[in-house]
Formats: sequence, structure tokens, C-alpha cells
Amino acid sequence: MLSIGPGTRIMMAIEPIDLRRGHDGLVTMVRERCGADPYSGELYVFFGRRMDRVKILFFSAGGFVVYYKRLERSRFTLPPVPPGADRVLVDGATLAMLLDGVDVRSIKRAPRWNPPQKT
Repeated sequence: MLSIGPGTRIMMAIEPIDLRRGHDGLVTMVRERCGADPYSGELYVFFGRRMDRVKILFFSAGGFVVYYKRLERSRFTLPPVPPGADRVLVDGATLAMLLDGVDVRSIKRAPRWNPPQKT
């Protein structure tokens, strides 16, 4: 089980990758393709070519963790992606649904309320 705090940033790569990559290969991808800091505590999500496998890389308690999941009879579906984007930021609820095999493109959420900004 993967526990995700409410403020955790999750960066999802759009282009499939070779999932034979291990910890070091994924860290290199985060640095080179995403231009991000793998030690930041963010989660970095990568899909395989057939979209039935996912790897999630993050840094925790002094080391890197790779979470791996394979769906037996379906495919992961990406959330809506802006044109020209190579990655998308998602929240923990979206990632949890995606990992459970939910088609996140068809989810309708209530508008999010934010407190008024002080001026």
C-alpha cells in the first residue's frame, strides 16, 4: 500500500518508458527528462509502453523507494493532459484511483473551495 500525504506533489510522465530501469535509472530520468530533484520528496510516476504497468519513484527515510504495479486485465488511463505537455501534476486522490484501475478521465469533481486571499 502506498500512503500519500495531502500536500505531496506527484509528477506523472506522459511518455512511456522502459520499465526495466531500476532505482538509479529512474533517478537519472527524473533529473534529465523532468529537470527535477529526485530528493525533493515528490513522487515521480512512470508508465510502461502497454500502459498495464507503473513505477513510482520517491525518496524516503534516507533512500529511494520504487513502487511497482501491474494490472492483470486492464490498462491505466492518463488524466487529461494539456496539449504539448510531457508531464502532468496530479493529486493523491487521482493517483490512488488510477492505481486501482479507475478511468480518471471520466471523474467529475466538485469545484474546490479555497479560502479568500488576504490583501
